[in-house]
Amino acid sequence: MNKTKISIVLGLMCVALTFGICLQIRTVENSNVKVAQTYEENNLRAEVLKYKEKYDNIYQNITQEEKKLEEERKKATQNNSVLEEQEAQINNANKLIGLAEVKGPGVIVTLQDSKKSSDKVLNLNDIIVHDGDVLSVINELKNAGAEAISINDQRIVSTTAISCDGNVISINKEKVGSPFVIKAIGLPESLAALDRPGGYLEYLKKYDIGVSLEKSNDITIPKYSGKLEIKYGHTVESQE
Repeated sequence: MNKTKISIVLGLMCVALTFGICLQIRTVENSNVKVAQTYEENNLRAEVLKYKEKYDNIYQNITQEEKKLEEERKKATQNNSVLEEQEAQINNANKLIGLAEVKGPGVIVTLQDSKKSSDKVLNLNDIIVHDGDVLSVINELKNAGAEAISINDQRIVSTTAISCDGNVISINKEKVGSPFVIKAIGLPESLAALDRPGGYLEYLKKYDIGVSLEKSNDITIPKYSGKLEIKYGHTVESQE
């Protein structure tokens, strides 16, 4: 009887020991996987930051060279009325198409996801800012005479695409999230009409979307940092 009991106890101890070893192995494997994932994520993050730093440096160098070029153009056009007029036309065209930084009076519109608790709404889409909301505000600003517009410092140009990209919005292929700070240069009184009764901002307020509009006499809108090109349109030659 004693031998039988000893055998059973030894058997149970072996089973428990085997289970413990398997559990330890699995824990170590899971830990190694997590460490490997964390290591890979850190490497990817470091790579992204490295390329962003390179991009920022290149962009800064380009900006400096453009300023030097502009200074040289100014020197070359001095005391030459024809060249001065052409230079003024180039500068005005760059402002219109978004290739020049502009300053002036206007309004700043801020849109922010609702702070209402998600468990108090039937549809979560009702309490977040969508690409369609941003587009509607942009269109109303254009209709009110906005001369230049930016969203989170992304200049709006003729080729700008605004679309949903997961939980954020893609503008000029750059991902931006709430709050969306929309700056518009133009006559402040006209642009401020965006907040009129029955307007789109009032519509957003009904869903507790954070909305604010303020006038300003000193707004700066950066130039478009991408490349503008026309692939399919061609200049029509005069038939004279």
